[in-house]
Amino acid sequence: MPKNQKSEQKINYLQMVDIFQDLSKEEMEEMDRTTTMSTCRRGKIFYQPQDTTEVLFILKKGRVQFYRISPEGKKLVVATIGPGTIFGEMSIIGQGMQNAFAESTEDCLLCVMSRHDVERLILSKPAVALRIMHVMADRLTQAESQLEDMAFKSIPTRLAALLLKLRTEHGGDRIYGYTHQDLAEAVGTYRETATQTLNEFKANQLIAIGRKRIDILDPDGLELIASE
Repeated sequence: MPKNQKSEQKINYLQMVDIFQDLSKEEMEEMDRTTTMSTCRRGKIFYQPQDTTEVLFILKKGRVQFYRISPEGKKLVVATIGPGTIFGEMSIIGQGMQNAFAESTEDCLLCVMSRHDVERLILSKPAVALRIMHVMADRLTQAESQLEDMAFKSIPTRLAALLLKLRTEHGGDRIYGYTHQDLAEAVGTYRETATQTLNEFKANQLIAIGRKRIDILDPDGLELIASE
């Protein structure tokens, strides 16, 4: 692809990210010069505990999962994000994830900004800084809600709510690309427990199960369980 076409493609992508919506054409061109596009495969670790590099990732395509590992080796998913948002290990934006991993759960396309460029952008465009604060606040609320669910709600309730959330994200009754292990980690339980619960949902004709695929047969029934 010609260089000019690549630059135009990157600028068009950046303009679709909410936090950059007020930037002028000249500022977007500067963003093009100071960011790099990158692709990565599923399973890429962007950062892990004790990493010191500070960069900001702007996710265009794919999904990224934040998680921690307990002393017993159990994986606890803190949050999962999709296209059109930001993440990174950068104290200036309030994204302190020193004890967490960030890993791609799908193939990803993203832009990368250095701490210097993020600082310059925040100082020159207060509206961008405000939107970044909103993104981080929403992510903190999501994490707190997830921890509350794990503390007070049953596995069937959490798993039913997760399936309904994925149904909305996929835009239909077929959910694909998730193993039983993925679902277990997302609700904070063991794979065997998640599999048993899914089989109970299947026996009650709430879902049908295929290879890395779940079909929602009775969303109303799952809603009842999710509201318990």
